[in-house]
Amino acid sequence: MNHDLLNDNIPSLLRKIAIPSIIGMFFNTMYNVVDTYFAGQISTEALSGLSFSFFIYFIFLGLCFGLNSSITSLLGNLSGSKRKKKARLYAHNGFSIVFIVAISSSIIGYITAPYILEFIGAKDKPLAFAVEYISIIFIGTIFMMITFVANAVLVSLGDTKSMRNSLIIGFFLNIILNPLFIYGYGFIPALGFKGIAISTVLIQAINMGYMLYRVGQFDIINFHKIKYFFIKVQVAKEIIIQAIPATLNMLTMSLGQIVITYFVATYGYQAVAGYGIGFRVEQIMLLPALGISSAVLSIISNNHGAKQYERVKQCLKQAIIYGFSICVIGIITIATFGKMVIKLFDDTPIIIEYAYSYAVIESFAFFGYVSIFICVSALQAIKKPNIIAFVSSYRQLIAPLAIYSMVVVYFSMPIIYLWFSIFAITSSAGLFILFWTFNKINAHIK
Repeated sequence: MNHDLLNDNIPSLLRKIAIPSIIGMFFNTMYNVVDTYFAGQISTEALSGLSFSFFIYFIFLGLCFGLNSSITSLLGNLSGSKRKKKARLYAHNGFSIVFIVAISSSIIGYITAPYILEFIGAKDKPLAFAVEYISIIFIGTIFMMITFVANAVLVSLGDTKSMRNSLIIGFFLNIILNPLFIYGYGFIPALGFKGIAISTVLIQAINMGYMLYRVGQFDIINFHKIKYFFIKVQVAKEIIIQAIPATLNMLTMSLGQIVITYFVATYGYQAVAGYGIGFRVEQIMLLPALGISSAVLSIISNNHGAKQYERVKQCLKQAIIYGFSICVIGIITIATFGKMVIKLFDDTPIIIEYAYSYAVIESFAFFGYVSIFICVSALQAIKKPNIIAFVSSYRQLIAPLAIYSMVVVYFSMPIIYLWFSIFAITSSAGLFILFWTFNKINAHIK
């Protein structure tokens, strides 16, 4: 184990675990930025197609994210309570379950993606680009999902450095492979837009190999004993029950992105391209909060398992303080440098206007996002995640469908009012779950 999760100073522990995760997420986001940049170099239609396909793919990743957070939480609690043998059993079964989900997701996604893309408003050239990209990506879904479950095991042990290294390697490979496959060189033909997808699948396979190697260095998985991976019904049941709220959370987030994309698409494909760029910029600013939430899941699950409840409370409070401090920096950064960054992807004035207005308005929703990210991890860590799915349903489906319909369809308001609607919904959801989580933890650990 890289850190003593049960005894080290909480603020220091949060930083030590979060910083490698933040760095890794930064390079992962920059990986997506590289894809966005090269898609923009091909055409605005290609950029729009990439934006459409990203939100579709996120639906199927939601299944994996829910399982992974469940595995991290359960392994963390078991490790904290010193039940090493049971932790190994859950780790092996976790790999098997995710493998089955990955294969199923690939097949279903490959078949249904074109129809979903048409439903959310993709058409003509953007639709053709989106289908071309997503069809290749779904073939390689297994690589990404196995990488994620390997990371879930490592995070439960306090290791966020392995995924960081994997993502850094992937970023630099993407800088090389994207232009290589798009434009061709030597015996490699010019593949155009599909080269972006092929690059991603190849890098995912490389990352999977590295992460499996890292897991094998810990005394928790034995890849030479196939029988260890045979699924035990009771273990699978507990993993799935713990995963359901988090999975529903991720799925509703994915559906929420489709809902937003659907309404944005009513303003035209340039609005979708601008939203896609603004969304990337927003992601970059939220990386520290995601890193902190990853550390919270690891620290709280272990300390909850060890019944060190005061450390659980201290971790949550310190994480919120760090997160809100970062929000202020994010708001200032986007207001100052946002337009400059957006121009790197597309210098079309209307797209810059769409992207910048989205990024600036949504920067004030960072406090809501931070509250949601950290509280979801904390509730998952204490194995009380049921409220997560309800909050996510409100934030991603119920409120958006009602409010966006009023703004876009009924009143036909400018797109900036759609951005304000997203801000209002996110902020209200963040405030609610923040109070809920503190009350739940205080009540749970008395």
